[in-house]
Amino acid sequence: MSVHPRSVHPIPTVEVPVKILVATEFTQGMEPDDYHYCVEGELVWVQEPCTRDRDDARGSCGCGRAFAGAASHRATTTALVTESEMTRDDVVLAFQTSLSDGGWPVEWAEAVTDENLEIAAHFPAESVIGRRLDGFLLRAVTIGGPS
Repeated sequence: MSVHPRSVHPIPTVEVPVKILVATEFTQGMEPDDYHYCVEGELVWVQEPCTRDRDDARGSCGCGRAFAGAASHRATTTALVTESEMTRDDVVLAFQTSLSDGGWPVEWAEAVTDENLEIAAHFPAESVIGRRLDGFLLRAVTIGGPS
Protein backbone atom coordinates (compact mmCIF):
# COMPACT_ATOMS: atom_id res chain seq x y z
CA MET A 1 0.00 0.00 0.00
CA SER A 2 1.48 3.28 -1.02
CA VAL A 3 0.93 6.45 0.89
CA HIS A 4 0.09 9.45 -1.20
CA PRO A 5 1.05 12.85 0.07
CA ARG A 6 -1.91 14.89 1.05
CA SER A 7 -2.91 17.35 -1.49
CA VAL A 8 -2.93 20.75 0.12
CA HIS A 9 -5.33 23.22 -1.38
CA PRO A 10 -5.16 26.79 -0.23
CA ILE A 11 -8.24 27.95 1.58
CA PRO A 12 -9.74 30.72 -0.47
CA THR A 13 -9.66 34.00 1.33
CA VAL A 14 -12.43 36.49 0.95
CA GLU A 15 -11.29 40.08 0.98
CA VAL A 16 -13.71 42.13 3.01
CA PRO A 17 -14.09 45.64 1.64
CA VAL A 18 -12.14 48.14 3.71
CA LYS A 19 -13.92 51.34 4.68
CA ILE A 20 -11.81 54.42 4.04
CA LEU A 21 -12.26 58.19 4.18
CA VAL A 22 -12.23 60.13 0.92
CA ALA A 23 -12.89 63.75 0.05
CA THR A 24 -16.41 64.71 -0.97
CA GLU A 25 -18.24 67.91 -1.74
CA PHE A 26 -21.52 66.23 -0.78
CA THR A 27 -23.25 68.26 1.99
CA GLN A 28 -20.96 71.25 1.37
CA GLY A 29 -22.77 74.42 2.39
CA MET A 30 -24.69 72.83 5.26
CA GLU A 31 -22.31 74.67 7.58
CA PRO A 32 -21.44 78.32 6.96
CA ASP A 33 -17.72 77.59 7.30
CA ASP A 34 -17.59 74.65 4.86
CA TYR A 35 -14.91 74.49 2.19
CA HIS A 36 -13.77 71.91 -0.35
CA TYR A 37 -10.46 72.31 -2.18
CA CYS A 38 -9.65 68.59 -2.50
CA VAL A 39 -9.98 66.34 -5.51
CA GLU A 40 -13.31 64.52 -5.26
CA GLY A 41 -12.75 60.95 -4.04
CA GLU A 42 -9.11 61.28 -2.99
CA LEU A 43 -7.94 59.69 0.27
CA VAL A 44 -7.91 62.10 3.19
CA TRP A 45 -6.19 62.16 6.54
CA VAL A 46 -6.43 64.13 9.77
CA GLN A 47 -3.62 66.58 10.45
CA GLU A 48 -2.94 68.15 13.81
CA PRO A 49 -4.54 71.58 14.03
CA CYS A 50 -2.51 74.74 14.38
CA THR A 51 -2.35 76.53 17.73
CA ARG A 52 -5.10 78.95 16.71
CA ASP A 53 -7.59 76.18 15.84
CA ARG A 54 -6.56 73.86 18.67
CA ASP A 55 -8.25 76.28 21.07
CA ASP A 56 -11.29 76.80 18.82
CA ALA A 57 -12.38 74.23 16.22
CA ARG A 58 -14.19 76.98 14.36
CA GLY A 59 -11.07 79.14 14.36
CA SER A 60 -10.08 81.34 11.47
CA CYS A 61 -7.56 78.89 10.02
CA GLY A 62 -10.05 76.06 9.54
CA CYS A 63 -7.59 73.20 9.98
CA GLY A 64 -9.32 72.05 13.19
CA ARG A 65 -12.34 71.01 11.15
CA ALA A 66 -10.52 69.81 8.03
CA PHE A 67 -9.48 66.61 6.34
CA ALA A 68 -6.26 66.86 4.30
CA GLY A 69 -6.22 65.50 0.76
CA ALA A 70 -3.55 62.87 0.14
CA ALA A 71 -3.19 63.66 -3.58
CA SER A 72 -3.96 67.37 -3.82
CA HIS A 73 -2.47 68.38 -0.45
CA ARG A 74 -5.50 70.64 -0.06
CA ALA A 75 -8.32 70.41 2.46
CA THR A 76 -12.05 69.83 2.83
CA THR A 77 -14.51 69.94 5.72
CA THR A 78 -16.38 66.85 4.48
CA ALA A 79 -15.29 63.24 4.06
CA LEU A 80 -17.18 60.28 2.68
CA VAL A 81 -16.92 56.87 4.35
CA THR A 82 -16.74 54.44 1.46
CA GLU A 83 -16.02 50.76 0.94
CA SER A 84 -12.91 50.28 -1.14
CA GLU A 85 -11.18 47.37 -2.81
CA MET A 86 -7.90 48.78 -1.53
CA THR A 87 -6.10 46.68 1.04
CA ARG A 88 -4.56 48.18 4.14
CA ASP A 89 -1.16 47.84 2.44
CA ASP A 90 -2.48 49.79 -0.57
CA VAL A 91 -3.63 52.57 1.74
CA VAL A 92 -0.26 52.61 3.53
CA LEU A 93 1.52 52.91 0.18
CA ALA A 94 -0.77 55.74 -0.90
CA PHE A 95 -0.07 57.63 2.31
CA GLN A 96 3.68 56.96 2.08
CA THR A 97 3.65 58.58 -1.35
CA SER A 98 1.52 61.48 -0.14
CA LEU A 99 3.61 62.12 2.95
CA SER A 100 6.83 62.00 0.93
CA ASP A 101 5.42 64.39 -1.68
CA GLY A 102 4.23 66.78 1.04
CA GLY A 103 7.52 66.79 2.96
CA TRP A 104 6.11 64.90 5.95
CA PRO A 105 7.85 61.92 7.60
CA VAL A 106 7.06 58.78 5.57
CA GLU A 107 7.18 56.82 8.84
CA TRP A 108 3.79 58.32 9.70
CA ALA A 109 2.06 56.31 6.95
CA GLU A 110 1.12 53.34 9.15
CA ALA A 111 -0.38 55.57 11.86
CA VAL A 112 -2.17 57.78 9.32
CA THR A 113 -3.61 54.67 7.65
CA ASP A 114 -4.74 53.15 10.93
CA GLU A 115 -6.40 56.40 11.98
CA ASN A 116 -8.21 56.67 8.63
CA LEU A 117 -9.47 53.07 8.87
CA GLU A 118 -10.42 53.44 12.55
CA ILE A 119 -12.45 56.60 11.99
CA ALA A 120 -14.17 55.07 8.94
CA ALA A 121 -15.02 51.91 10.90
CA HIS A 122 -17.17 53.95 13.31
CA PHE A 123 -19.57 55.11 10.60
CA PRO A 124 -21.79 53.36 8.06
CA ALA A 125 -20.58 53.12 4.49
CA GLU A 126 -21.76 55.99 2.28
CA SER A 127 -22.01 58.40 5.19
CA VAL A 128 -20.61 61.91 5.11
CA ILE A 129 -18.76 63.09 8.19
CA GLY A 130 -17.35 66.32 9.51
CA ARG A 131 -14.60 67.01 12.01
CA ARG A 132 -14.22 69.12 15.13
CA LEU A 133 -10.63 68.70 16.33
CA ASP A 134 -10.44 65.07 17.53
CA GLY A 135 -14.20 64.51 17.23
CA PHE A 136 -16.07 63.36 14.15
CA LEU A 137 -19.74 63.90 13.45
CA LEU A 138 -22.22 62.31 11.10
CA ARG A 139 -23.53 64.83 8.57
CA ALA A 140 -25.50 62.56 6.23
CA VAL A 141 -26.03 58.97 5.23
CA THR A 142 -26.56 58.49 1.53
CA ILE A 143 -28.43 55.72 -0.24
CA GLY A 144 -26.74 54.62 -3.41
CA GLY A 145 -23.83 57.01 -2.97
CA PRO A 146 -23.67 60.78 -3.30
CA SER A 147 -24.74 62.29 -6.57
